[in-house]
Amino acid sequence: MAQNENGPAILLERIDKKFNAGGRTVTALDGLSARIEKGTITGLIGPDGAGKTTLMRLIAGLLRLDGGRIDVLGLDVGARPLEVQTLVGYMPQHFGLYEDLSVQENLDLYADLQDVAAVDRPARYAELLHMTGLAPFTDRLAGKLSGGMKQKLGLACTLVRVPTLLLLDEPTVGVDPVSRRELWGIIDRVTKAEGMTVLLSTAYLDEAERCGAVLLMHEGRLIGDGTPASFTERMRGRSFRVTSRDISKRRLQKRLAAAPGVLDAIIQGAHVRVVLDRAPASPGEVPLPDAQDIEIQPTPPRFEDSFVALLKDRVAEGPAHSALASPESGFAAKPGATPQNAEDCIVVEHLVRRFGAFTAVDDVSFTVRRGEIFGLLGANGAGKSTTFRMLCGLLPPTAGKLSVVGFDLRTAAATARGRIGYMAQKFSLYGDLSVRENLRFFSSAYGLAGAKQRERIAWALSELELQSFAEATSKELPLGFKQRLALACALMHEPEIIFLDEPTSGVDPLARRDFWRRINALAESGVTVLVTTHFMEEAEYCDRLVIMARGRILAEGSSVAIKARFQTAESPDPTMEDAFIALIEHDDAEVKAA
Repeated sequence: MAQNENGPAILLERIDKKFNAGGRTVTALDGLSARIEKGTITGLIGPDGAGKTTLMRLIAGLLRLDGGRIDVLGLDVGARPLEVQTLVGYMPQHFGLYEDLSVQENLDLYADLQDVAAVDRPARYAELLHMTGLAPFTDRLAGKLSGGMKQKLGLACTLVRVPTLLLLDEPTVGVDPVSRRELWGIIDRVTKAEGMTVLLSTAYLDEAERCGAVLLMHEGRLIGDGTPASFTERMRGRSFRVTSRDISKRRLQKRLAAAPGVLDAIIQGAHVRVVLDRAPASPGEVPLPDAQDIEIQPTPPRFEDSFVALLKDRVAEGPAHSALASPESGFAAKPGATPQNAEDCIVVEHLVRRFGAFTAVDDVSFTVRRGEIFGLLGANGAGKSTTFRMLCGLLPPTAGKLSVVGFDLRTAAATARGRIGYMAQKFSLYGDLSVRENLRFFSSAYGLAGAKQRERIAWALSELELQSFAEATSKELPLGFKQRLALACALMHEPEIIFLDEPTSGVDPLARRDFWRRINALAESGVTVLVTTHFMEEAEYCDRLVIMARGRILAEGSSVAIKARFQTAESPDPTMEDAFIALIEHDDAEVKAA
């Protein structure tokens, strides 16, 4: 098979791709051209609907182009797709593991599908199982693995036959920071050891900074390419930390986000990180709200700053994201309902949940105050989702006390469920119903009818900017809009508490910002928010949080207090991810030593 030894790994020349969806023609890729060099890890970055997955599938020869040309390792994909596929390993977002087969049986199946010779399999299996840490679990069913272990098995199956080009479509979505780091260690090792080229799409922009080069896409077009450092350098002198003892960090963020000249404002611990549209001559030129005791200091730029800056002008005029909006909650404010002086509306005392001989939740206790944003964090398999389901009244506890808005979940679970809203980790609405029909169905399920129902549906369509999709079936929505619809359905009955289970998994940074502005507005109106997340920066939005492992609580408090525990001379300003990983590693070491 002839390959161009000196050319690029991938050459894209003015490629076009359109789809028909619901009677509409959707342009997924529009004249995109790019070059990806051999032996590199290249990051594919862009908001939801940018065309990243379509591009991956075209490169893998799984779709046909409407126009242009793609060369992979010197081969024209359009003319020779089967030859290209023998050189490419492709791990899609939802990798097809067979959950009723064991780890070993999945590896065998993919070795069969990829024509790996029987004589070559033992050595390859041993290498992959060691690399992924799955060697002790070869007999375990894939369906019984944690999220991180499933992703590692998916990557191992993709690598059973050593590819020349590896395509990874958001391989770390839905896994905790420890598993993310382990997956990246595997990717780094195989790239160096096998000399392969990697094209990787990701929603985590800190991961983009680990790539040798990045391609930034928007609406099917390439709007930037280069090294992560080159993007970051453009933002030098434009980022600051702002702190106020006069107003809450949520109100400070809202005011700063609305200030002229501010591109971005996000909460980080006790302060708000602000990015300006240009570098000021001095910190004194930074637009600040009218408040006392405000402190401001420069902070280094990040790749994510450049991402937001490049996309702001493109999204501000269209419906794709309202990242800089300051939405209202749609709830009447509850006087006195602030985390500092409000009553406890969730009480958890000595909670235990067993599944047979396995203890998933082991003596967990915490409280959540009205109007508070409370985070429930943990590695995959830590017990947080089980705790979450018990708090929602979806799973009875084995032992302990659970009280939600004054109702004992052992005796009044149905009554309590009427006072809470729930947004599931996976999109769980009705895909064949329209947006309006989903809103009508869920509002009816919560007992709304007549004028009140019409009022809440109108509020949801307007406030969450779903009007243009009102008659579209929900399965056709971009991921960010599916997230908005799921949130709207959970809020139809104006609940006192909203439970959010991994609500931003897989969505891009602009959609996450939009989402958290809405959640902040809910909290400001007195709604209590309990959230699980694998995005450690989102923990900064929480007033308090707990971090779990093996069904137990390892740490509880504000993100500032938890991070302070891990300050050292070498790391004076640790991130939430640094603190999370340190806690998990310390717990692992104690378990091994016991």
